[in-house]
Amino acid sequence: MTPVAVTAAPLDLPALTAEVASAAGDGAIATFTGLVRAHNQGRTVRFLEYEAYEPLAVRALLRIVEEAREAWPGVRVGIHHRVGRLEIGEASVVIAAASAHRGDACAACRYAIERVKQIVPVWKHEHFEGGEVWLEGATADPDDEEARRAALKIACA
Repeated sequence: MTPVAVTAAPLDLPALTAEVASAAGDGAIATFTGLVRAHNQGRTVRFLEYEAYEPLAVRALLRIVEEAREAWPGVRVGIHHRVGRLEIGEASVVIAAASAHRGDACAACRYAIERVKQIVPVWKHEHFEGGEVWLEGATADPDDEEARRAALKIACA
């Protein structure tokens, strides 16, 4: 398993967690699973379709992993994002962060999802009762330091 992936296959959080876990034994592993919601913006969602430009999305995920390492030395982060059709309750993104200390693992995990939303080129096509709509994806320039600081502030709140 690789620490970052964009895949049509169902996501496996336990496998990703094992990937980032240290054989020496970490003090903490924090995880996040983003699920397809049944309701969004007052609408009943039927299903979602995610699309991504995979080479660029993988590069952005690797960048997030490296940024987390810089901010929290010793933290190991893995991020997998799903593409294709997803039903209600299915995982669209999973993140695992392992560290000697819980604060670093939790902050790195939160930072990762904030940055995924900012810079990873993944687009969401929401199908709901009565229609469908493309929802805006990542809009921040990966080199935008202000956006990165905003994600750090949220992660460390």
